[in-house]
Amino acid sequence: MRQGQASRTAIGAAGHRAAHQVLERGIVFADPLALAILGQDADEAIALAKEKPERRPLRFFIAMRSRFAEDMASRAMAKGVRQILVLGAGLDTFAYRVQGAEDLKVFELDHPATQRDKRRRLADAGIAEPGHVAFVAHDFERGGMTDALKAAGLKPSQRTFVLWLGVTPYLTEDSVFATLGELADLPGGVEVVFDYANTPHTIEHTATQAFHRAMAERVAASGEPFRCYFETDDLHARTRKLGFSEIEDLDRAALASRYLPHLPVTPRPDPGGHVVRMATG
Repeated sequence: MRQGQASRTAIGAAGHRAAHQVLERGIVFADPLALAILGQDADEAIALAKEKPERRPLRFFIAMRSRFAEDMASRAMAKGVRQILVLGAGLDTFAYRVQGAEDLKVFELDHPATQRDKRRRLADAGIAEPGHVAFVAHDFERGGMTDALKAAGLKPSQRTFVLWLGVTPYLTEDSVFATLGELADLPGGVEVVFDYANTPHTIEHTATQAFHRAMAERVAASGEPFRCYFETDDLHARTRKLGFSEIEDLDRAALASRYLPHLPVTPRPDPGGHVVRMATG
């Protein structure tokens, strides 16, 4: 990220979620606040989505990863979890839509500049900051987050559900595993959903390779280059050593089978983007 500026990729992801509400009527992931929180940027995001239909698969992937993460969060809440942690919250609106748990606490952790931008957008849109939300300013590349979360009220002895979307590709590998290690060390237990990408050279489909190259160039030009990729088997092995005993990993084909079962052509199981759920005991 450029010093003092809000994350451009966070705004871009929010744009995809907003465009999904308009162009596909939120058939995978309904977010009634997606347009409001973007404000004037929403029109540009929708226009770009219409102008570039090749972005549609990425838009659906972003919608499906949000749907999966929130489905798992709802399941955790139904089992009694009352601490939700949103890492790299960006313009995510989960905390402002969630219902059904008066004693719920949602901790939104993000880079200070991005967090300031979000709170400005919330105010501009007339979206109230509910009492169950705690904002925690943190830079993943500058050390641990546990002390800051505890200072904000997180109780390590209670089980925590974590949403961590659209972040790991922009971090160093060391930072990703340091964060996962901190989560695994929470004594109350943790369940985390995050997304990651396989190394580009493993992608066989030519069009997918070309789209990835173009996206990599675009995010690099914005000051937020891709920095981290994982081989799936290696990721699973390393996270099991950290203490994650339960792993559910969905590639694009598995996500489409779950959330878009009537697609005329289902994506092939192959390297690319994944969404993974991991839990400690």
